[in-house]
Amino acid sequence: MGDNTATKNQQLHHHQVFDFSVDMPPQGGSKCFDDDGRLKRTGTVWTSSAHIITAVIGSGVLSLAWATAQLGWVAGPSVMLLFSFVTYYTSTLLSACYRSGDSVTGKRNYTYMDAVRSNLGGAKVKICGYVQYLNLFGVSIGYTIASSISMMAIKRSNCFHKSGGKNPCRINSNPYMIAFGVTEIIFSQIPDFDQLWWLSIVAAVMSFTYSTIGLGLGIAQVAENGKIMGSMTGINIGTVTATQKMWRSFQALGDIAFAYSYSLILIEIQDTIRSPPSESKTMKKATQISVAVTTLFYMLCGCMGYAAFGDLSPGNLLTGFGFYNPYWLLDIANAAIVIHLVGAYQVYAQPLFSFVEKTAAQRFPDSEFITKDIKLRIPGIGPYNLNLFRMIWRTAFVVITTVISMILPFFNDVVGLLGAFGFWPLTVYFPVEMYIVQRRIPKWSTRWLCLQTLSVGCLIITIAAAAGSIAGVVSDLKVYKPFTASY
Repeated sequence: MGDNTATKNQQLHHHQVFDFSVDMPPQGGSKCFDDDGRLKRTGTVWTSSAHIITAVIGSGVLSLAWATAQLGWVAGPSVMLLFSFVTYYTSTLLSACYRSGDSVTGKRNYTYMDAVRSNLGGAKVKICGYVQYLNLFGVSIGYTIASSISMMAIKRSNCFHKSGGKNPCRINSNPYMIAFGVTEIIFSQIPDFDQLWWLSIVAAVMSFTYSTIGLGLGIAQVAENGKIMGSMTGINIGTVTATQKMWRSFQALGDIAFAYSYSLILIEIQDTIRSPPSESKTMKKATQISVAVTTLFYMLCGCMGYAAFGDLSPGNLLTGFGFYNPYWLLDIANAAIVIHLVGAYQVYAQPLFSFVEKTAAQRFPDSEFITKDIKLRIPGIGPYNLNLFRMIWRTAFVVITTVISMILPFFNDVVGLLGAFGFWPLTVYFPVEMYIVQRRIPKWSTRWLCLQTLSVGCLIITIAAAAGSIAGVVSDLKVYKPFTASY
């Protein structure tokens, strides 16, 4: 999923630093300010589409060939189309909740949580918060695994090349996970690292680089095979048992859901759009464009990978060793993934860091350990505010995510679980519930029943996907001993 997601969150809030709430301009805004007293927003359909596309196309792309292989030529592309439709539809519902009350003059909600608070309130806000932060925590684990796999792939492809393919080059993943963890500990100490404007651009360039290389290599492989691999019903029973096929098909649903999830940042992106026309109209168009582009791209990557490898499609397209040559191109793609994920990890972790730090500061306002900044001068960098609580908590967080990654180093299962866990509550349930409240849709009316049916249908898919991923983790743990995974 969108690894660049929270970079966007933070950047989108950059223009909101100024708070001119003292002398509010008249309702409807003035030349320089919008109706809420913040600087005029300048976003258009195109900037919003670009934000969404860079947020969505991330490391989720790499598991799509595997997901297509579990489902086959009929169900694979159909499921991708189904998810793209559900994502598009629920995004239009969510964009209608940007303003509470009237869609042109109502009060603005700046974040997803604000929208939940003003439409649903109460316990649901807490639940939404827990789901959101748990998701961020899970993504940090997913990225640690993915980046270590890519670092190992570079090492392996070079080792393979040197030995002319004779050496199987087995490598233990732990040193690479630890290296990634150490890097993240250093970056975590930079407050507001996720607000660096160039981070998002780097992430976008990197994700397009590796996705395009994966696509190109898939096309080349199909040309080399001279035929399209794969079958109508997916991986054959025989290659796997019937129960395995069922669990893997469920897990594939989670992988595809993970690749589409960006509803968490939709409201933040909408908050950058200028009006008139009303923000929700612009957002609908932007969602249409970006979901169409993303789906096309996903179809190409997933289907080309499957066409190239058939039943043997690897769990992670660029590292599953489907491609040995040209090895320098694979190295570039894997290096791009690592660079992307180093930044993306911070982008997801920093909102969680600041949430915990704010909560701690409110709970214990008198504790020097939590609130006191020690001023240091670091040669070459300049002054730095060292906060003991921040340093210890952020380091502990990175250590915990790294250790969990070392215990469960299964990219596909973890991605499927995260996709399943985040998909229903954040992409379907809350947008549907908020829309019902916002539009005052009467209970048991046809519209209400249709929306609830959609919600229940997606809940069933989510439960199936989560079950499949958990089954995947359990079966992988039978083979692996924790801390000793080697590829």
